[in-house]
Amino acid sequence: MLFNSVEFVFFLPIVFLIYWAIGYAKISETLRLRVQNAFVVIASYVFYGWWDWRFLLLIAFTSFCSWGSGILIDKSREFSVKRSIFWLWLNIAINIGILAVFKYYDFFTSEFCRLFGLSSDGLLIKIILPVGISFYTFQALSYSIDVYRGNIKPTKDIIAFFAYIAFFPQLVAGPIERATNLLPQFLRNRKFSYEQGADGMRQILWGLFKKIVIADNCALYVNQVWETYDTQSGSTLLLAAVLFAFQIYGDFSGYSDIAIGTAKLFGIKLMRNFNNPYFSRDIAEFWRRWHISLTTWFRDYVYIPLGGSRVGKWKIVRNTFVIFLVSGIWHGANWTFLAWGAYHALLFLPLILLGANRKYTNDEWKVESEKWKEILQMFVTFALVVIGWIIFRAETITQAWEYLCGMCQSSLWQLPSIPDTKRFLPVPLMLAVLVFFEWINRSRAHGLAIENYPRWARRTIYACILTFLFLFTNQPQTFIYFQF
Repeated sequence: MLFNSVEFVFFLPIVFLIYWAIGYAKISETLRLRVQNAFVVIASYVFYGWWDWRFLLLIAFTSFCSWGSGILIDKSREFSVKRSIFWLWLNIAINIGILAVFKYYDFFTSEFCRLFGLSSDGLLIKIILPVGISFYTFQALSYSIDVYRGNIKPTKDIIAFFAYIAFFPQLVAGPIERATNLLPQFLRNRKFSYEQGADGMRQILWGLFKKIVIADNCALYVNQVWETYDTQSGSTLLLAAVLFAFQIYGDFSGYSDIAIGTAKLFGIKLMRNFNNPYFSRDIAEFWRRWHISLTTWFRDYVYIPLGGSRVGKWKIVRNTFVIFLVSGIWHGANWTFLAWGAYHALLFLPLILLGANRKYTNDEWKVESEKWKEILQMFVTFALVVIGWIIFRAETITQAWEYLCGMCQSSLWQLPSIPDTKRFLPVPLMLAVLVFFEWINRSRAHGLAIENYPRWARRTIYACILTFLFLFTNQPQTFIYFQF
């Protein structure tokens, strides 16, 4: 079920009303909590099973294995550390094994056969990739690892745990929540907060604006250019590359805003997943602001266990390449994703060697003497990120290289080709609206955090955004990150 679909328009208010009817039912608190959590699981499974009910068997199996592993890890610790490690690695092997079969088996099998000139006929399983499998698998893994580390006590409440894994707002494309944050919220009674709910509605509206107005309209131009990239001018290719940067940002951060805002309607607080990444002043800051839940996941469960930054510089370089290559392959079974990860690791290299990789670790931007310097840094960082998105968007390494070469030809200085001028004209204006609100509210939780504005100003802004949604809605596009 898509957030920007008619089905979700009916699904959300129905689930909201039943959820809070249970939450305020005149029964014992313990029973009320269990019934409410059970309803969350049912609603989430309906939401997820809307694509294909067979996916439910997989997520239920993953949830059960991870729930059971937490209990076994904790109990076996009393007898033997080795036994608790065994249960931890067994759960990791099960989850990674499932992910590997569904997401990577066909790719690596076909590549192996191609390398040695063998036929892959009969070896490929050709099964559909379950939606969001990478997201909920990592969420399940973090639970068992945190139990082993002693960061959280295992829960015996299987209903609450299933709700933690399957909570529908963030089930398909994150944020990838930690059990230390989300699970305790399903273990205590929740009360509706008007202020939290109103802010959730604002964030949902902002997420829909990003997805429907920004991402989907950019996609029309981007897809058209990529289909005929070998015949396009350099300026047209550059414009499409920049628009894809906004497309993927509007698409993914829009999903996160809708997910976080929807969770607020249910009294649940999810972690922030994007923090104005295109205002970053270097590539390290970009990755502290882009897909924060995945970046911090790799930091805590891969980078730090490898030694993190507590080792020599060359080992820091090694660790950085490891997490970026793993992050690349996490996005999909294609060499372009590995190349994209390696590209960002190379961009990190000078920062690490100069000891400048943690120069910008706060949300402050200077506005006086170094203003123009920071604007230039933002521009350079954005340009480097755009090049990376070309690699990410390409279907093959060859295609990415041809696109980059085509962009660098002399026609780069010509006016870009605009096939459908009337449809494209509003796009620059909408991008200006996006950048404006995200900049003025860069220290807030989201771009539409305007609760302190005068009532007339708020209503005017809401009316404008709703008008944009009405005027610039095209055929609904699937969220890009659903494929991961």
